[in-house]
Amino acid sequence: MKDAQESWFDTCARILTDPQNQRVWSIIISLFGDLAQRPGDRLSGSALSRIIMPMGIKPEAIRVALHRLRKDGWIDSARSGRASEHFLTGFGRARSAEVTPRIYTRAPDTPADWHLLIAEDGPGQSALDEMLLTAEYFSLARNVALGAGAAPETAAELMTFDVRAYAVPDWVRARACPEDLAENCRSLIDALERAATLLPPEGQITPVQTATLRMLIVHRWRRVVLRQPDLPAEFFPPDWPGPACRAAVFRLLDRLPRPALDALDAE
Repeated sequence: MKDAQESWFDTCARILTDPQNQRVWSIIISLFGDLAQRPGDRLSGSALSRIIMPMGIKPEAIRVALHRLRKDGWIDSARSGRASEHFLTGFGRARSAEVTPRIYTRAPDTPADWHLLIAEDGPGQSALDEMLLTAEYFSLARNVALGAGAAPETAAELMTFDVRAYAVPDWVRARACPEDLAENCRSLIDALERAATLLPPEGQITPVQTATLRMLIVHRWRRVVLRQPDLPAEFFPPDWPGPACRAAVFRLLDRLPRPALDALDAE
């Protein structure tokens, strides 16, 4: 029976592994954001390794990634007896919390009110560039951005308008939904559907296997959803696969409920 379990799990892990993003530090952030984001949540070094190594990542690469994340202020570590435990810092929890709603929202609430910001070269462009670093703004051109809600009062260097979309040309749809993003959606949908056919009943999936598969799904979904702007439906082409991808992600996550952290060290 164990061989059969390992066979389905190895196949699922291979199918769900992101073919384009094997940055170990980013994978670890996806894992902590999904399983251990609350204050006091900790993952042992051994559990961390057992969860991540099925991706083909070696322990040395995990240690290097943890060192980088500690240096960058994302993660801290402590000894617990002879073992190490790792946890998000306050900075790491705050950064994770910023994107959690975008990752885990099943039905995004599209704002009804919008504003447009237009910048001139110089201080205005610098101010606009800073705003474009946030998820609230979508770049229509180098010096034009669309944002939800009322225009900010701090945008003194920028020309602002309250706007409503009367017509959305194809070049705007192409900017909102570039072909590589659509292809990532389609590829993820295919991987999720293939993996779903292989999953055994819930009671036959171990906590570590569950954690690994959830991490792979969330990590790959992050690459899609954090690039997908929260815009009204008319901004998307008719064949945009984003909603189908979101639905497929949550169908599979629902079959893989989050395991308790203490269960990850009990195997």
